[in-house]
Amino acid sequence: MSEFIDEAQLHAKAGNGGAGAVSFRREAHVAKGGPDGGDGGNGGNVILKASWAVSSLLSFRDQPFRRATDGVHGSSKNKFGRRGQSTVVNVPVGTVVKSLDNEIVKEFTVQNDTWVAAHGGRGGFGNARFLTNQRRAPGFAEQGEMGEDIWYNLELKLMADVALVGFPNVGKSTLISVVSNAKPKIADYPFTTLRPNLGVVKVSDNAAINEFVVADIPGLIEGAADGKGLGFKFLRHIERALVLVFLIDLSLSCEKSPEDQLQILKEELKNYRPELLERPAVVVGSKSELSPDSKYPTKGINLDFEISAVAGLGINPLIYKMADLVGDQKNSLEGGKITIEDETLYKPTPKGLKVTRVDDDFFVVTGKDAISAISLSDLNDPEALSIIDKRLNKLNLNKELLKAGAQPGATVEIGDFVFNWEP
Repeated sequence: MSEFIDEAQLHAKAGNGGAGAVSFRREAHVAKGGPDGGDGGNGGNVILKASWAVSSLLSFRDQPFRRATDGVHGSSKNKFGRRGQSTVVNVPVGTVVKSLDNEIVKEFTVQNDTWVAAHGGRGGFGNARFLTNQRRAPGFAEQGEMGEDIWYNLELKLMADVALVGFPNVGKSTLISVVSNAKPKIADYPFTTLRPNLGVVKVSDNAAINEFVVADIPGLIEGAADGKGLGFKFLRHIERALVLVFLIDLSLSCEKSPEDQLQILKEELKNYRPELLERPAVVVGSKSELSPDSKYPTKGINLDFEISAVAGLGINPLIYKMADLVGDQKNSLEGGKITIEDETLYKPTPKGLKVTRVDDDFFVVTGKDAISAISLSDLNDPEALSIIDKRLNKLNLNKELLKAGAQPGATVEIGDFVFNWEP
């Protein structure tokens, strides 16, 4: 059985843009042939795509690197370089992409949803693009942009309709094996389930829906929301469930009474995300075959069902109740899915430029647009320098340098381009 991995990292490297060509027509009987250098091709993107065919982040654990190909350089006779090939990476539906600062960048909740994780660099213009009435023989072209190179944190939150919540060894794995086609590992000791299990429950035509997905969440313990036991690692898999089923151990071998079990489970969910307690829930007494008349009293707790998954008692009514609740939720919620209100998408840094003062006479300029402005092949060409000057003025470089405290004659560094600044 493949290992279930719900946390990993992605290193996405998009393709670099191809360089524009510097070329002039050299044909017989053509006097003073003009520039004919073609543009470079754009670099390929790294694209993530949500797919039900992938159930884990296992493929990213040992090999997080995904790369797209570079664009091809332009050539003479106005031939454009071929664009780089994008790389499409499948991720499970339910994957959350975060920055390394753990800000949410993207959530995949729908099959075939796609998102560009790293944009390819733009191909550089060939020298034919710089032909003007005043500039008849441009001897320079544009370098291609570097493709984005970004690390992300990936997390997987299961997309289940129903989440089974309970203490270790309460019978969740047995129940899911009985009601669905899932085949979890089952044994009579705590923490048998070290990974979530999903099962599809098929219901007859007279139910609210024909089928729904149940998740067997590894057992919670007291203090799970604070990081104790295995519960903290898997609490996030409950977030998107439409319906919660609290499974309560009724056997005398259980150290905690049914009342204590339910109270602790609800308290852990409340500490993790209070809104989870607003979801429709069913309280189910498990292991009724081991519950004699002298079982724990259930004063203060109302059991919706008592079942024995081993003996197959009380299973069908529970299935129909879950189907009805899931159907009601899907009808009332837009798109049939839960949204977490306090999770806001990460806002990327705006394009442009940023001036950093290193000391009184030295300033470093960063930013994608600033780097693109100086990406010409010959920085000694006066006409190329004139174009760079216009581009930087358009980006308000002078204003930003003055704001940072720069004085005339200060040294300014933009990528590999270093110059003495004069306003």
